[in-house]
Amino acid sequence: MVIGAVVVTVAAIALVSSLNGGAGSGGGPAGSTASRSATDPPKPKTLLGVYVPGVPQSYAGVRAFTATTGVRPGVVVYYSGWLEPFQVRFAEVANEHEAMPLVQIDPTGVSLATIASGRYDSYLRSFASTVKNFGGGVIVSFAPEMNGHWYSWGYRHTSPAVYVAAWRHVVTVFRAANAENVTWLWTVNVMDPKSGIPSPARWWPGSSYVTWVGIDGYYLKPSWTFASLFGPTIKAVRELTLNPILISETGVAPAAGKPAKIADVFAGVHKYGLLGLVWFDANRHRDWRVSGPAAAAAFRRSAQAYLGRAL
Repeated sequence: MVIGAVVVTVAAIALVSSLNGGAGSGGGPAGSTASRSATDPPKPKTLLGVYVPGVPQSYAGVRAFTATTGVRPGVVVYYSGWLEPFQVRFAEVANEHEAMPLVQIDPTGVSLATIASGRYDSYLRSFASTVKNFGGGVIVSFAPEMNGHWYSWGYRHTSPAVYVAAWRHVVTVFRAANAENVTWLWTVNVMDPKSGIPSPARWWPGSSYVTWVGIDGYYLKPSWTFASLFGPTIKAVRELTLNPILISETGVAPAAGKPAKIADVFAGVHKYGLLGLVWFDANRHRDWRVSGPAAAAAFRRSAQAYLGRAL
């Protein structure tokens, strides 16, 4: 049996929609476009998402993930290059599958100072208008993993002050366009001072500009646990905000032992009271996919325990 990965009651959706006059916003996925006009994001410990290759051009990989794991994701990620338009058709297909699109906007090679100055406002207004007209909930993350050093907008390449100015400007433009159906996901990498990945505190734009916090982290070694991998970063984030935290990218390298670490990440999300997790189901640099009977069984069992329902 396949179940949806976000649990939202019809009564709660109806109540929120009524209180807000049925206006669209960044609510959690719960079926039809109309039902997803709810303004409240999904409650903690209810959200499972996925990234698969081939999106946003095709939803086939998401269906294959569901066939393997028994989980119908409540969030589906795609990565959007700078100046690319919002992929409305993909969002509609995700909506039809009771999922919310998560758009990671990557301004590769673009000066964040020029974004903050307003040079790209026409692009941002167009993107925001398209999101607004779509009407369903959309999660937007801009310039993720900024405390890492591998992106042009990241640590050692762009100052935290410029990053914060750009983030706030992007949010402000969307709000001016009345794109109230956006959930803003501020996404950081797990801290690793030995590898030059510091606390994300210097890049914090303020709670009024952020809905959720995303943390990206991957299991590389058998000795790594949820507490050792994510714990220090969760603590650092909690010193900044009480906003819900989503594990926004994770996966397990084959050498780390997939079945055991799959169970560990689900247990950790539950123990720490987080919003949920997004699985990076791709073979890039390492094979992070839920592949093979043991990993698939572990994912199905862990998701069942996490959601509290049989898959």
